[in-house]
Amino acid sequence: MNIRIGNGYDIHRLVANRPLILGGVQLEHELGLLGHSDADVLTHAIMDAMLGALSLGDIGHFFPPTDAKWAGADSIELLQQVNSLIIDRGWQISNLDTVIVAERPKLKPHITTMRDRLAQALKLSPEQIGVKATTNEKLDATGREEGICAYAVVLLERL
Repeated sequence: MNIRIGNGYDIHRLVANRPLILGGVQLEHELGLLGHSDADVLTHAIMDAMLGALSLGDIGHFFPPTDAKWAGADSIELLQQVNSLIIDRGWQISNLDTVIVAERPKLKPHITTMRDRLAQALKLSPEQIGVKATTNEKLDATGREEGICAYAVVLLERL
């Protein structure tokens, strides 16, 4: 088989006194995401999709939240490590597509910056990366602004 597909999902709670980082970009907002690392749900969903495509488990296996080594970790650096793992196994990203679900802040002005940051980290063209944002129409915990979640799908091809 010369292609593999994986999907990923992540959600983190919004809290005060934390930065809001999505796709490696820090956004101005009164709340940030709570997590052991920087809690970048978009980057975490992408990593889970990459790992899932090769049946390697999830990011918790490689970067467990019980390990103090990963406290406050920059998720873009973790993404680069996962990308190296994929490449070392003879695969590369063909393309990836993502969705961020958040009521606030409005993400449209930041989509291009997130896409460019992810492309740089993964050594891809921005055209290989889809980043979309939507709301949950005030439904469920995400809609009540208790958290932000992200979904990702990645297509890998053999090198």
